[in-house]
This record gives sequence, C-alpha cells and structure tokens, in this order.
Amino acid sequence: MKWKRIIYFFIALLLIVSILSFTVGREIVEQKQPTLMSFSVVHFSGYLFFIVMPVEALIPYYLAEGHAAITMIILAILTAMLAQIIDFSLGFMVSQKVIHNFISEWRYKKYEKKIKKYGVWAILVFNLFPLSSPILIFVAGILRYKLKRVLLFSFFGLLIKYIVLAYGSSFFFA
Repeated sequence: MKWKRIIYFFIALLLIVSILSFTVGREIVEQKQPTLMSFSVVHFSGYLFFIVMPVEALIPYYLAEGHAAITMIILAILTAMLAQIIDFSLGFMVSQKVIHNFISEWRYKKYEKKIKKYGVWAILVFNLFPLSSPILIFVAGILRYKLKRVLLFSFFGLLIKYIVLAYGSSFFFA
C-alpha cells in the first residue's frame, strides 16, 4: 500500500510539472505574455482532486502581466466550477465497497453525520481559503450530497476569494 502512495505522488507531481511546463513555463521561456488559455488550463488542473496545486497564486501573477481583474475572476470561477463538477461526479461514482476498503464501516458511520451536518459550511470555507476544496468536493460526491447545494456554496466561496485576490492584488500592483 505504501508503494502505491509513493507512485501516486510521483505521477501527480509529473502531471503538475508537465502542465506548468507546457503552459506558463513555455510562455516564460519564450518571453511571451502568459495567455488566458494557459491560465485556464493550469487553474482547471489545479482544481481536480488528484492534482493539488496552489492555483490562487496565479491571480497576482497574471494581473501583474496586464490581464483584467474581472476576466481573471470569471475564468477562475468557471474553470474551478467545471473541475469541481468532475470531482463531485467521480466521487459520486465511487462505490460504497471501495470506501469501506479504505476506511472501516464503523469510521464511515461515525463521521458521516458530522460531515452531512457541517459539510456545506466546510465546502464554503474550503473554497473561500486556499485549502484543498477539490478533495472535499470529491468526498461530497461520495456522500451523495445534493449537487446544487455543493455548487452554490462552492460558487460563493470562490467568488469571494477571487474578488479579494484580484482586487487586493490590483491594489498592491497598481
């Protein structure tokens, strides 16, 4: 089991390095202004549950390169929401047998009530701050949360976060 985790880690690391190298990295080496397409690809990838990247750091960088704050906010929310729909769907497709193999049924039942009670608030907070919200969205899918509720709380958390990041960064870089 330990080897699987190590292999998983290196595969995820390889994916992160590849995505960054073929998008933003290539633009930097070629001394081109980073494009909105590279932002979208990297940001979308960072919101998939199996690739954990601090994509919030892209906002100040792209703003400093001259991209409009409102454009960055819209792209950030759209790409994050699309990735989170995929995360939720993959979690939803995971069977209960798989879950019980990773954690015991007793542990699952013990935490299920708490997660269902406070889960949407956790989704809001995890989207509001640079925490690993994609993993939480994946778990929400496993627990069969209502997709509308997950997306609503994700949207508001992301909206607030990216408005603060974009306009806060604009203030410092202006």
